[in-house]
Amino acid sequence: MSWKPTPASADRLRAKLDDEFETVAKPEGLRRSSDARREREAAAPAVEPDTWQRSSEQRGNARSGSRIGAASGRASDRAADRTSSFEDEATAQDDGKPARKGPSLKMRAVGYLSRREHAREELARKLAAYAEDADEIESVLDALEKEGWLSTERFAQSLVHRRASRQGAARIVQELRQHGVDDTQVAELREQLRATEYDRALEVWKKRFDAKPEDRAVYAKQARFLASRGFAHDVIRRILGEGEDD
Repeated sequence: MSWKPTPASADRLRAKLDDEFETVAKPEGLRRSSDARREREAAAPAVEPDTWQRSSEQRGNARSGSRIGAASGRASDRAADRTSSFEDEATAQDDGKPARKGPSLKMRAVGYLSRREHAREELARKLAAYAEDADEIESVLDALEKEGWLSTERFAQSLVHRRASRQGAARIVQELRQHGVDDTQVAELREQLRATEYDRALEVWKKRFDAKPEDRAVYAKQARFLASRGFAHDVIRRILGEGEDD
């Protein structure tokens, strides 16, 4: 009696065969992938350790060279700046005019005036060491007078105020003229000083001496002291009395 498979049994048989095929096929496929990878690695050229080391050294040298190049560039820039500065100084020396350094001429003048009053001629003498020519000084002085910083008249009044308690009219007038104060203003100030000459001379004499001279030698000593301060001879005689020999 022959056996004929039924449709149901045929389906079960195919399913069983499929399961067995998958069980056997999968490890085989994996083995084939692994074998292919090993074949590719074997076919690739071998890289020796020295090659890796040389490559690493080359990369390091490249980075180091980049840093050295940047540092060299900065050093070159600094050297160029110094060279340019030296060239500027050399050019200034060739022109016969030193390179100006520090505050401007006007700022120097304002600095002097902020400490005390100055006459125009006095301030010009102080600025001469920092100016390139006389015209530059005159321009600065004109601007300072226009702005109210500089006033020779104000300087004269200030000088009289500072000197009057210690000096006579003759000495103060001499100093005013040395500073270039106008003759008209000098004459006015001299009249003011002469009006108070005796009182001022008496105060100076009292601070230095405690009694009038008793003999000719002491008289001469006190008279010379007052005369050196610029007080007039008639004022000195009024204070010390008539000496035996003027």
